[in-house]
Amino acid sequence: MLTQLRERYEELSATGYQVIVIAPSIKVYLEQFVQVFGPYPFQIFGDPKRDLYREMGHKTMPKWKLLLQAGIAFVKHGSKGFLPSDEAEKKLVQKAMKTHDIYIQGGTWIYNENGNVIWKHIDTEPADHASIKTILTKIQ
Repeated sequence: MLTQLRERYEELSATGYQVIVIAPSIKVYLEQFVQVFGPYPFQIFGDPKRDLYREMGHKTMPKWKLLLQAGIAFVKHGSKGFLPSDEAEKKLVQKAMKTHDIYIQGGTWIYNENGNVIWKHIDTEPADHASIKTILTKIQ
């Protein structure tokens, strides 16, 4: 999803809305992430204790479900199904798999200028992101 946000950032920001990303991670890891996968034209903030995630209703996906999906991806595509081929990216993803809550699911929230939620989508699994097309439809 971050790649899609980056690729369509100009289009999104042209609507007058800001793109802000909150990740369930510590600042040091986010800096490493941006160094390896970035740059990004928007800020990425950390929520290492996942307080905001929980307050907003985000859930941790059952481990068995995510492992089942990873297993299916591995059978179909080998390690390319869930690990990047670039060595630096691969190393960082493997580190995250060992040290982070990779089971918590994200989402997309759109707020108006008064801070009221006008639309939200809470992901139910890794592939369940709101599309950029849907986001643009909601903010235009």
